[in-house]
Amino acid sequence: MEPTPEQSPHHAYPDHWEADVVLRDGGTARIRPITTDDAERLVSFYEQVSDESKYYRFFAPYPRLSARDVHRFTHHDYVDRVGLAVTIGGEFIATVRYDRIDGQGRPASAPADEAEVAFLVQDAHQGRGVASALLEHIAAVARERGIRRFAAEVLPANNKMIKVFRDAGFTQQRSFEDGSVHLTLDLEPTAESLAVQRAREQRAEARSVQRLLAPGSVAVIGVGRAPGGVGRSVLRNLLGSGFTGRAYAVNTSFDAGTGTVEGVPAHRSVSEIGEQVDLAVVAVPADRVPAVVADCGESGVQGLVVLSAGYAERGAEGRERQRELVRQARSYGMRIIGPNAFGIINTAPEVRLNASLAPESPKAGRIGLFTQSGAIGIAVLAGLHRRSAGLSAFISAGNRADVSGNDFLQYWYEDPGTDVALLYLESLGNPRKFTRLARRTAAVKPVVVVKGARHSGTNPPGHAVPVSRIPDATVSALMRQAGVIRVDTVTEMVDVGVLLAGQPLPDGPRVAILGNSESLGLLTYDACLAEGLRPRPPRDLTTVASPQDFRNALAEALADRTCDAVIVTAIPWVGEDGEAETGDGEVLAAALREAAATGPAKPVAVVHVEMGGLAQALAAATSTAAPPAHRPSGPGPQAPSAAPGAPGGSAARILAPASDGRTGAPGDPAPSTTRAPGHPAASPGRALAAEGAPSPGRAPVSEAAPSPGRPAPDAGRIPAYPAAERAVRALAEAVKYAQWRRQAATPGKVPEFLDDTIDEHGTAALIGRLLGPDPDPRGRPLTHDEACELLAGYGIAVRPALPAPDPEAAVAAAGQLGYPVALKTTAPHLRHRADLGGVRLDLAGENALRRAYDELTDLLGTPAELRPVVQAMAPRGVDTVVRASIDAAAGAVLSFGLAGAPSELLGDTAHRLVPATDRDAAELIRSIKAAPVLFGWRGSAPADTAALEELLLRVSRLVDDHPEVVSAALEPVVVATHGLTVLGASVRLAPPPARSDLGPRRLPSY
Repeated sequence: MEPTPEQSPHHAYPDHWEADVVLRDGGTARIRPITTDDAERLVSFYEQVSDESKYYRFFAPYPRLSARDVHRFTHHDYVDRVGLAVTIGGEFIATVRYDRIDGQGRPASAPADEAEVAFLVQDAHQGRGVASALLEHIAAVARERGIRRFAAEVLPANNKMIKVFRDAGFTQQRSFEDGSVHLTLDLEPTAESLAVQRAREQRAEARSVQRLLAPGSVAVIGVGRAPGGVGRSVLRNLLGSGFTGRAYAVNTSFDAGTGTVEGVPAHRSVSEIGEQVDLAVVAVPADRVPAVVADCGESGVQGLVVLSAGYAERGAEGRERQRELVRQARSYGMRIIGPNAFGIINTAPEVRLNASLAPESPKAGRIGLFTQSGAIGIAVLAGLHRRSAGLSAFISAGNRADVSGNDFLQYWYEDPGTDVALLYLESLGNPRKFTRLARRTAAVKPVVVVKGARHSGTNPPGHAVPVSRIPDATVSALMRQAGVIRVDTVTEMVDVGVLLAGQPLPDGPRVAILGNSESLGLLTYDACLAEGLRPRPPRDLTTVASPQDFRNALAEALADRTCDAVIVTAIPWVGEDGEAETGDGEVLAAALREAAATGPAKPVAVVHVEMGGLAQALAAATSTAAPPAHRPSGPGPQAPSAAPGAPGGSAARILAPASDGRTGAPGDPAPSTTRAPGHPAASPGRALAAEGAPSPGRAPVSEAAPSPGRPAPDAGRIPAYPAAERAVRALAEAVKYAQWRRQAATPGKVPEFLDDTIDEHGTAALIGRLLGPDPDPRGRPLTHDEACELLAGYGIAVRPALPAPDPEAAVAAAGQLGYPVALKTTAPHLRHRADLGGVRLDLAGENALRRAYDELTDLLGTPAELRPVVQAMAPRGVDTVVRASIDAAAGAVLSFGLAGAPSELLGDTAHRLVPATDRDAAELIRSIKAAPVLFGWRGSAPADTAALEELLLRVSRLVDDHPEVVSAALEPVVVATHGLTVLGASVRLAPPPARSDLGPRRLPSY
């Protein structure tokens, strides 16, 4: 909305203050500045406010606004006088206004930094969190205009408004004067205000998703009059799922006398239904969607699932059509899944919603699945169906123009019916927010992600989001830091998901392997080593092992305190006639389930070869009663008596591969009894997992308990895999995730000692001088001296390097610094390239320095080209590199690696998000493959990693405190046995990029 000519021309309409927000009940509203065009809207709004609310606003009866009031409340300069309105359907439902005042409470202009603020919310919309959202936005506007405090006068009886101010989290003062409560709020964000804001955001966005997944009524728009077509298919799927609410068929082409279609009421529009419709599934051509959205909005529909194609995936014209769709839907307070969506499914027995193109609903379970691709969604549904794994909810969001994976993370975080969240993502609309939400969700339940379009450098068609320029390996490392289980394929996602949904988290990496195939056991052993696990020597039960032998061996392995998980390998039995027999898979499955259900809580996985019956039996719903202690061994031959001394009474022998230092031994320490967060401690026994209730000791990994009427059918199921590598990879991910969970329970911190050596304000002033009053948006690199001065403000000393434009200057520099010295070039093409001869070390005297100078210039070029410098030698150590950079999409990233080939050629670099904690710094150093070089590899002296961790924390603090530092590189950093030396540094400053994760709550607009 543009300002009229009456408004001040030098204070243009601030369109960046416009925002769509999600309210407490899950509906949406728009916040925007009030303009002179809003006079009629303001009057209409005021007429719908109760006398009591008017009294609370004006401290006196005030039945109507005068013409002067209307003019005052609609004419603003957007600096000293600002008004914001909340609108739904284009009409006001709430307003807020501030007026800048001086110390005596009189109207003022800058530099006065206090303003009087007043709210008014329509009674019908009170209790929806409107005032809280408005306070966030008007506070952000005020800070932008140089206002630091709000003053408000509130009547003591106006408890709702007092609570809005009290609960905001801002620093405030209260006093009682002249019969009213005087409140003063400091608008500087605090940790408490940010926590309050994010908690409100979580509740609102989770509620908005819940409204989509659990509607009381659904209208399918675009249902054909004849069988066939998308709309008719969706309606059939909805009815076939046993939807517990009301369903309606809608098509403008229905004849007036059309009573029902597929047994449900048929109407020509939503407005004709005459009853509340919570969710509309839109399956009409794109050019007819706007009329449908208007009909739904005017009828009070809460959410839309738009299956229609022809939007951003079709180019610029479709992208604009998609933006208009979102704007139109949000103007009515509706949220959208899609467009170009496949649909949504909710298997909760109290809902049973299948508003999708999937002809059959998946089994009820505790896995939540979100995909940005219909084709991938179909594939994952099929994979989970083959494994008999159940879902709590399925969402295929298509172009995800509105509702995204972030919204479902908000929902799944506290959903008691979901234990594992699976996401297939092709783009991240708000990576910083995704990382924050994923970290919080992963602390209570696993989040497994497959990221498509990893190497294209562009977003898939239809996904108009910021493009991150950081490598995919960095994205993966940052996800790991947040506790996300990042896998490469949808098959791996299913493999990991079914393991986590049915098995407890492991206490550690020690794995017992047992089975009836020596070769398959060795393959599993090798796979464990490759994934960083610590396998025990495989236990070969021989090919004649019976199901009872498997049961006994598994029970012993689970009882063994030196193992944390068990992998069972199985091949078909060989009959007496030499023919391979698959045996009774149900019998072996029952034996394994019995052992797993009655032993200590440890994860169990099965690797089978050509035993489909076993996989199906393991995937089938478990019985509510324990199987008999002894079951027939099936068609295979009976096992002979155990050899003397063989444990468990079965024919067994221990395979002992050559030791590599990683194979566990009986003398290994017992595992910790501390379970991962959300898991009970190991118990002496546990009952067989029953359909409808998790057994003791084998609860699903989420802390949330099943909701009433919501069974946990996946808990206790033993996952089966057709290849050892797949089972081991899934288990390895569970081990790493469990370790992250244990560490996340006690998060790291920034050491306090850093504050004594950091000059934050002085550095900020220096940055201001270096950037100047009108900085170039592209930024500028700092000179060597400027970079050294800036880094010194954070206690980072760079070893001086003196220019040597000729041999005499080099000798003079060496005399000033003291021998021995290094002579090196600083030309960009030779910097840090010792392999090209651009660095000469340990020059002990003048003759050696002159000789090196002559060799350097003869070999590589003139001094003007080489830009040589002289630097005092540092103590010997390990050359490393520390970098920090700000990516527009992902945020500030701290990186570490060894200097030279390891990081530049092999990509052996570790990354963490800023701000980094002491734990992040320690993990950063230890997570590179070449880390042993720092810890005494091949008998060398260990490097001073404590000093290196401190340096990492200082760099992290620098870029976190000063986002104008868009990149910083310390190279090389020589880490000696005691201390370290920074030999080179480069810093680039620029106006800070916009932050998508700070400021008041708002929905993204693409």
